[in-house]
Amino acid sequence: MESGKKTAVEQLPTEKLAAYLATHIEGFRGPIQVEKFSGGQSNPTFKVQAESGTYVLRRQPPGKLLKSAHAVDREFRVMRALADTDVPVPRVLHLCEDRELIGSMFYVMEYCDGRIFWDAALPELDNAQRSGFYEEMNRVLAALHSVDLEACGLTDYGKPGNYFERQLERWQGQYRASELQPIAAMDQLMDWLGTALPADDGRATLVHGDYRLDNIVFHPTESRAIAVLDWELSTLGHPFADLAYQCMQLRMPAGAGNISGLMGMDRHALGIPSEREYVASYCARMGIDKIDNWAFYLAFSFFRLAAIVQGVAKRAQDGNASSKSAAKLGAFVEPLAQMALDVIDKES
Repeated sequence: MESGKKTAVEQLPTEKLAAYLATHIEGFRGPIQVEKFSGGQSNPTFKVQAESGTYVLRRQPPGKLLKSAHAVDREFRVMRALADTDVPVPRVLHLCEDRELIGSMFYVMEYCDGRIFWDAALPELDNAQRSGFYEEMNRVLAALHSVDLEACGLTDYGKPGNYFERQLERWQGQYRASELQPIAAMDQLMDWLGTALPADDGRATLVHGDYRLDNIVFHPTESRAIAVLDWELSTLGHPFADLAYQCMQLRMPAGAGNISGLMGMDRHALGIPSEREYVASYCARMGIDKIDNWAFYLAFSFFRLAAIVQGVAKRAQDGNASSKSAAKLGAFVEPLAQMALDVIDKES
């Protein structure tokens, strides 16, 4: 990948990188070949084929970054902490904080050979298999929210309490910093969220931040998760944020940006649980009777996704996005805000 016309995001100095990894990862042997994974808009991710095996390299995008964004060092830390828990994660091998080597911070992890599904309807599976995969996602999410933070050394991985208040402030700031034009629906949504914040109920767990089907690698032949990926947005926070975020995505149309939803589909006919059934299964696993303020959690999820998408569109305008389709994502900000306002109107 050192020759030919490639963007700064895609180019990696393979010879220098191979020499570096050979001195920092036990048993690593070059030469290497590097191929960028398709999909994803945040941290460019590469498959590294070396004489010693296959690895994955995940880096920050080059260029000016928003504060606290693209935290690959946090991804590395949390996956290393979860290595011996019930949450399946790849084995992380090395974190390079020297931005001079390839132009940004990066880490290397094992390559998990399995299946990633991009279509929430799972058309390649039968009904029984679909039910099994959604049940497994539910199980892993509950396991994630049941992690012993003290045992894993993650008690300082985020601030305790007032999670949604802090998140709302953070993502409002991120949105304003990347705003390309005024969007009335986003302004209206942010105003409502600010007035509808539920009282802090004391729940605090590890949260993934982007928990969804295509961030999970499944076993090649079984409905078993072998690796949860993309921990960039993970922190200590409120577990209902993850649950609502996943349910929000499943409410969306099949072709909404890079997200595949189930809007308008007959879940029962597909063997996929309804939102009510999925939430009930989660509650049973967590020992919870019910979830109050569900409309707020869903609306906040739409808002946060819209803010993330706006950031991607801003990076595309600045020439720092990791995908050629990033510039088109800006068109989804207003529809996402409108979906949130619709949830508020119907369910609050």
